[in-house]
Amino acid sequence: MPIHEHWHATAAAKGFEITCRVDDRYHLMLRCEACGQEHRSKLHVLMTSQPLCPHCMDARWRADAEAAGLVWLGRDPEDRHYGFYQAPCGHRLRRQFELVKRIAAGECAHRCERCQNEKEEAEAKARGWSLIGPAPTKGPGHRRYRHSCGHEQEIARANMQSGRFNCASCGEGWSTAPSFIYCMRFALPGLAPLVKLGFSRNPDSRLHWQLKRSPDLSGHILRSVPIRNGHTAQSLEKKMHAALRRDHRDSVIPSERYRPWLRVKSEIYAAGLQPVILKLLDDLDTGLRATD
Repeated sequence: MPIHEHWHATAAAKGFEITCRVDDRYHLMLRCEACGQEHRSKLHVLMTSQPLCPHCMDARWRADAEAAGLVWLGRDPEDRHYGFYQAPCGHRLRRQFELVKRIAAGECAHRCERCQNEKEEAEAKARGWSLIGPAPTKGPGHRRYRHSCGHEQEIARANMQSGRFNCASCGEGWSTAPSFIYCMRFALPGLAPLVKLGFSRNPDSRLHWQLKRSPDLSGHILRSVPIRNGHTAQSLEKKMHAALRRDHRDSVIPSERYRPWLRVKSEIYAAGLQPVILKLLDDLDTGLRATD
């Protein structure tokens, strides 16, 4: 079957060379000028649009995958916009080509669904819950969990991580649940060290998820004393603050100094008061009730 001159001219203008006709009068073999490899193409595609070299496309997909930290496994035969990749964790991912380009450009990062699910399952297990799945009525930030008591509940994942939630079936409110009175120390930018006296059912969660406006801020728990319930902890804490403000007024730090870094309006003192506060906690722990 003949190959017409205007076919050759069209192919050359589009970066290809026609090597032969194949199968029937509607198909050609094109050699790519960029990579030198051949592929089968419809005559109609050559004459009416820009043919794409599958070998060059494959090379680009491999390069994008490598730049994104992934391994190219192949195209998705059911959707021309997707390919399969191997993540660094070893799991197989299905991703859009454009998304992989964005990852390669540093615009976003890939996330393995299986690893993410395992991570969320571990977070739930650490709190005595099991992950069921998404919570479509609450949005992407929530998940559906099952408590060890059998109750199922939709909870924000951030709350599952921080522990700042309760089982609606068997959980205790803050006033009846066991609590702690704590002393924390902070080193904030441009300020002398500070200490905080407070009470919380979960001091670690209070420090890292509520108080600090940035995870990079330096803060740690110096001491925490368990109290039988939140109501008692609050009462004792108020008496301790009253005594500190009465006897150490100059050590009370105005809130405008630490407001850019801490989500709290009071209960912050100069670090020089740290031994006094720790002594109050020691006396409280031994039952002396020095704050009465």
